[in-house]
Amino acid sequence: MAARTLEARFERMSVHDENEYQKPTKTVTHSSSRPNLYKVALQAQSGNTVTAAVTLPSQAAQRKIAQAAPASPSKKQVTAAASSSRTSSDEQTTTAASAAAAAAERKSVIVAEPSLPKQFHLGMFEIGRPLGKGKFGRVYLARERTSGFICALKVLHKSELQQGRVEKQVRREIEIQSNLRHPNILQLFGHFHDSKRVFLILEFAGKGELYKHLRRESRFPEWKASQYIAQMASALRYLHRKHVIHRDIKPENILVGIHGEIKISDFGWSVHAPNSRRQTMCGTLDYLPPEMIRPGSSDNSYNEKVDLWSLGVLTYEFLVGEAPFEDTPVMTQRRIARADMTIPSFVSPEARDLIKRLLVLDPEKRIPLEQVQTHPWIVKHCLKGERGEREKSY
Repeated sequence: MAARTLEARFERMSVHDENEYQKPTKTVTHSSSRPNLYKVALQAQSGNTVTAAVTLPSQAAQRKIAQAAPASPSKKQVTAAASSSRTSSDEQTTTAASAAAAAAERKSVIVAEPSLPKQFHLGMFEIGRPLGKGKFGRVYLARERTSGFICALKVLHKSELQQGRVEKQVRREIEIQSNLRHPNILQLFGHFHDSKRVFLILEFAGKGELYKHLRRESRFPEWKASQYIAQMASALRYLHRKHVIHRDIKPENILVGIHGEIKISDFGWSVHAPNSRRQTMCGTLDYLPPEMIRPGSSDNSYNEKVDLWSLGVLTYEFLVGEAPFEDTPVMTQRRIARADMTIPSFVSPEARDLIKRLLVLDPEKRIPLEQVQTHPWIVKHCLKGERGEREKSY
């Protein structure tokens, strides 16, 4: 009954303003006796009290966990070990009564063996306000009822995925993102589906899209931009070690956590490429590297270094407020093919150097991510940024 009620609420829900945090719309009803879910989410992330931890693995991972032996001692193992220790002690004193008690304890442990993890379903979640809307998905704030775990629930309608012919893209997104664990990558905890929809259980990023922060500020100060780029470099380095190419790095696909940390999201265009070479043209035009748009070229293969080019475009946009090759579609492609850009004079020499070393036509000559992390601009301004944040907080 509860699941049907929640499904009816989903059908009535609508998102008017993408990822804009505002008062809940009238279509989302809240009981007056229940605390505001958004406030609870922020308190859980920013307060000293820690929400009860809960692991929400994917369905496949659940089955593996149920079948595999646990890496750390379970309650049964700990209890059995204690029982074994007591049995050893009792053998030394040869007391039959203690041995009988140990046997009874072991029997009780078998009875207390936990059951298999239950499958996810919509009724497990309390649905809160809309957080955003994309081409194929809507995202809602949610709370797992039993544990109180705060998350974001992304709802994809199967009919829309079929019409857009992106079913394979969604499967790839789920497969890749569910296996990633990095502080600057949005975590996918699990997924489930019904006859009409696919649900992704995602980490909640309390401050929304980085794109909207950038539009609001016009451009970021250098200390803030450098912090963001350092975090991006760390996350991309992690992805590339796992042979994952993101292929769609841009401000719209980056979220901001409650503490101001960034989270790479939207792995719809990502690919797991152990052989490192791809030929599919995808992503957003302003951020596409030259090797992906060579006109009239039969060799459009590329590797993970496409993400380095996108990181250079991102650095430029953070500091200037617009992409370096922004123009009409035809002119944008021509400018990218020549790396034709002008860096404004207000950009510092250190930042200018990093941008030029990332936006290099030859992929093999782009600065590696490990050198990005130790670049003078990053080292200088990250520390300054941390001091600035502390000063603002006092």
